[in-house]
Amino acid sequence: MRLGSRPSGLIALTIVACAAPVCAHHSFAQFDNTRSVTLAGTVTSFQWTNPHSYLEIDTADGGATKHYVFELTSPNMMSRGGWTSRTIRTGDKVVAVMAPLVDGRAGGLLLEVTLPDGRHMLPGVPNVERYKRTS
Repeated sequence: MRLGSRPSGLIALTIVACAAPVCAHHSFAQFDNTRSVTLAGTVTSFQWTNPHSYLEIDTADGGATKHYVFELTSPNMMSRGGWTSRTIRTGDKVVAVMAPLVDGRAGGLLLEVTLPDGRHMLPGVPNVERYKRTS
């Protein structure tokens, strides 16, 4: 290996290492943070995963079932608010408050969930105090 290629290789490696975290993070721009929607449904899945957890519920809409997928924050942030991987279980009846997806698909950013025992859980979403219940 030539001595002259070491600095170039080190610079390239540094650029790649610094760029990786930037590519891995996304914003919350896909959610309409100007409004919130409240839905009652049955949990079909709760994924306690990094970098984000996910909650899926089915709602009854005029006899038809509609499936929603909610994004949450990381398990680390959620655990600070009292969550565990067993906070929500498949089959639980919950009420979810979300910032809906901008593109209109069935899903959004979970802002609050009411569990079957009546507890209100906040998933640790930044600026959650800003949300407004609009439906």
